[in-house]
Amino acid sequence: QVQLVESGGGLVQAGGSLRLSCAASGRTVSSYGMGWFRQAPGKERDFVAAITRSGATTYYADSVKGRFTISRDNAKNTVYLQMNSLKPEDTAVYYCVADPNLSAVTSGRGDYWGQGTQVTVSS
Repeated sequence: QVQLVESGGGLVQAGGSLRLSCAASGRTVSSYGMGWFRQAPGKERDFVAAITRSGATTYYADSVKGRFTISRDNAKNTVYLQMNSLKPEDTAVYYCVADPNLSAVTSGRGDYWGQGTQVTVSS
């Protein structure tokens, strides 16, 4: 079992930055591929970014490529999402996800999910 807790969300103006954190407990996060999804009001939950167990490879949705960076610190059992040049359309609840199989993470079928953290970008 893995428990995931997101933090770092908040209200920011367009063009600003936020860094989300996802702290894992229960088992070492280095055993899991990790990722971030987001869900805006009235919309489906969408893939944002993912990272392999070692952190050597990352994947991004086209909508955030070049603006967001996913990283991990396995010693701290934490995954991060650095979000720069934020836009109003980035407003959503952001969820952390973990699974031993990275393809399950990127497809939204990961076993473990956090409770989400709200990001609001004002224009």
